[in-house]
Amino acid sequence: MSITKEKKQELIKKFGKNDSDSGTVEVQVAILTERINQLTGHFEAHKKDHASRRGLLMLVGKRRRLLNYVAKKDIARYRAIIKELNIRK
Repeated sequence: MSITKEKKQELIKKFGKNDSDSGTVEVQVAILTERINQLTGHFEAHKKDHASRRGLLMLVGKRRRLLNYVAKKDIARYRAIIKELNIRK
């Protein structure tokens, strides 16, 4: 349940500073959000897949930690990420 190379490159181009910038928080959060959205769709068809559900919870926790880090360092960046990725409803 991973994302394709093309989708990952598209996210890096959109959120990164250059084409090979995969380390910034914005890119990492975008990639995690894409994987979380894919897994959420997976669970509509496979309700009893508890092993993958644990992986989903770990991804959500990792994304939350990254967002907490950005919120402490630069609240404007945090709000921009949240708005761009439409994480908060």
